[in-house]
Amino acid sequence: MKENVRKAEIQRKTEETEVLVQLALDGTGQYQIDTEVPFLSHMLTLFAVHSLCDVKVTARGDIEVDDHHTVEDIGIVIGKALREALGERKGINRYGTSFLPMDECLAMVSLDISGRPYLHYEVPEMAERVGDFDTELLEEFLRAFSVHGGITLHVRVLYGKNTHHIIESIFKALGRALKTAIALEPNATDMKIPSTKGILD
Repeated sequence: MKENVRKAEIQRKTEETEVLVQLALDGTGQYQIDTEVPFLSHMLTLFAVHSLCDVKVTARGDIEVDDHHTVEDIGIVIGKALREALGERKGINRYGTSFLPMDECLAMVSLDISGRPYLHYEVPEMAERVGDFDTELLEEFLRAFSVHGGITLHVRVLYGKNTHHIIESIFKALGRALKTAIALEPNATDMKIPSTKGILD
């Protein structure tokens, strides 16, 4: 991990899962992902590369039941790590939007690091599974990330047919939108919180 101030390490252990996340916001897109859910591991790798955050995720869960608890709890812990790493959020852009094409698919992710969690999720009908991954868990991951990261998150796929392309374009767009939102404003000399209220909550 790159040494910097804006980083966090969060661990969550329940009767269902054990998740460890290390997150460095001012990174280079390095990643170590081991989740027992191969497709999600691949998506988190894309998220790291496109956000330029350094991301380490280790997760073990009751996958003999299904992947739901593991996927949701990873979203929870990444959200918490982001919130902690941002601290008071002084000087950040706060907003980020990315339109990302992948072959026949076009995804849009727009977010506000507002402290007010909200998820709008609008995607075309997808296949039930990509490999062993239950695609309805995508929404659960994004909601957990939004709620625990304090993010207003709008995810919309304008069009697309291939389920793998739809999900991959969302994770890439999420990474790129987040990269913009967490970046420090070059003209924010006094590093104020980007809100006329003086707080983000």
